[in-house]
Amino acid sequence: MEKLTIDENQFLEKLTLSHVEVIFNAIDQNRKFLRKWLPFVDFTIRIADTERFVRSILEKPISIRDEVYVIWFKHEFAGLIGFKDADRINDKIEIGYWLTEKMTGKGVATAATRKMVNLAFRNMEMNRIQIRCGIGNDKSCAIPHRLGFSFEGIERAGERHNHEYIDLEVFSLLKREWAETLF
Repeated sequence: MEKLTIDENQFLEKLTLSHVEVIFNAIDQNRKFLRKWLPFVDFTIRIADTERFVRSILEKPISIRDEVYVIWFKHEFAGLIGFKDADRINDKIEIGYWLTEKMTGKGVATAATRKMVNLAFRNMEMNRIQIRCGIGNDKSCAIPHRLGFSFEGIERAGERHNHEYIDLEVFSLLKREWAETLF
């Protein structure tokens, strides 16, 4: 088990098959809240759907596998965060995250994102990190703002939700900018 400590209340744990049930239960209990911004919710009907998702990550070769972590806050499941779409030729990566409803507004996602930013720049030697958030998802968009990311623009029709496409706000942080802020 790989564990990344954030503070005395919060840590990240690398995703394993042992997390399937807790993830599925969180999705199932937060469907209405999560559905608005997460297209996978409507396709996660049974625990087997979550298991298939976890296996799809874990069964990829390490060199191309997304790194996904479970977020724990006060030893309670809070959500997921991970790297996706790593481009190792250009040293850039994207961070994606989601929280259960009761974990919002506590700084949990901001702290977890800060940890992932530090990991990407320090350990993975990335040069650029991107975060994309649905327009109108103000809580999610506040995270890159808080962490000093630059707003780059709108990705029109960037993600499909409930048979229609939504626009995404695109944010980025460069390694040189991160180094200046001393995260």
